[in-house]
Amino acid sequence: MEKVHSIGRRKKSIARVYLVEGTGKFKINGREAKSYFKTESLLYKLNQAFIISDLENNYDMYAKVEGGGTTGQVEAIRLGISRALVKINPENRLKLKPDGLLTRDPRMVERKKPGQKKARKKFQFSKR
Repeated sequence: MEKVHSIGRRKKSIARVYLVEGTGKFKINGREAKSYFKTESLLYKLNQAFIISDLENNYDMYAKVEGGGTTGQVEAIRLGISRALVKINPENRLKLKPDGLLTRDPRMVERKKPGQKKARKKFQFSKR
């Protein structure tokens, strides 16, 4: 099997994910997954698509990710992994779709408006 390539996005993060048959090694931007994402919840999100589709330790994953914070990056990688697993075997779609792993989260940061402190927060009002 050759490399399977897919793209995942979340907020400002963009992840290019490559899956190759292997033993379950994860590399993100050239670093091991455990050193890149420190918390257990982020590592679980990274493995979630493999766990649901019963393919743990069957594929090596290499990802290039840029932009955003850690949560946005891990969710972008998760979407890329899910899309790649569907490319490999279309039957995986039936397992991943009910858990929402194939849906691109459209929520983005709302822009700051002029004359306000933030997007919705106003400057403090003084009556006197």
